[in-house]
Amino acid sequence: MSTSSIIVLIICAALIIYAVVSYIYQQRIMKTLTEEEFRAGYRKAQLIDVREPNEYEGGHILGARNIPLSQLKQRKTEIRTDKPVYLYCQNSVRSGRAAQTLRKYGCQEIYNLKGGFKKWSGKIKTKK
Repeated sequence: MSTSSIIVLIICAALIIYAVVSYIYQQRIMKTLTEEEFRAGYRKAQLIDVREPNEYEGGHILGARNIPLSQLKQRKTEIRTDKPVYLYCQNSVRSGRAAQTLRKYGCQEIYNLKGGFKKWSGKIKTKK
């Protein structure tokens, strides 16, 4: 096996390990809720849609604030660390990354909608 093949294998292995460790960490710092569990608690919490503005305008859960993942570090002061945070994105990938950012900022109670917005069957609001 050539040196370049070994280097490529090492890089691939490192990326896979990083992805697995990141996923495990996300699962430890946020609780993933079914739609029923999410519905039961999000009105007493901060409901944050971490999708981009065009996705949010296409439809979002009633009462959600749009703070896209791409802007979260700059806008994290808009989120209170002493109140639960309910996150969702299109399918739960971005909300996991958002949870990591919010945990670093000091949020302790972070919840995620299982399956994301695409699995939501409740009321939604769209921009006209």
